[in-house]
Amino acid sequence: MNIHIPTPLRTYTGGLETVTIPGATVSAVFEGLTAKYPDLKQHLFTAEGKLRSFVNVYLNDDDIRYLAEKESAAVKDTDELTIIPSIAGGSACCCR
Repeated sequence: MNIHIPTPLRTYTGGLETVTIPGATVSAVFEGLTAKYPDLKQHLFTAEGKLRSFVNVYLNDDDIRYLAEKESAAVKDTDELTIIPSIAGGSACCCR
């Protein structure tokens, strides 16, 4: 299946925007992804192996957090995963 890698993480995939990793579940695909690109693991998962809270993952158009199976969801070769890191920040208003 194709996995879309966000710009900040492409450094760890040799600059690739999309990588293809086989697997039967979202979890298996992530295992394959981090085996092929081990430097990604610390950016996607906690030391306990949980997906980091600021990493959003979509299976096709569905946020996996809202799927009944979550990371155990079955996938097909034609499915796509999109990784989207949360972005926070901004500037304080200096209005007086």
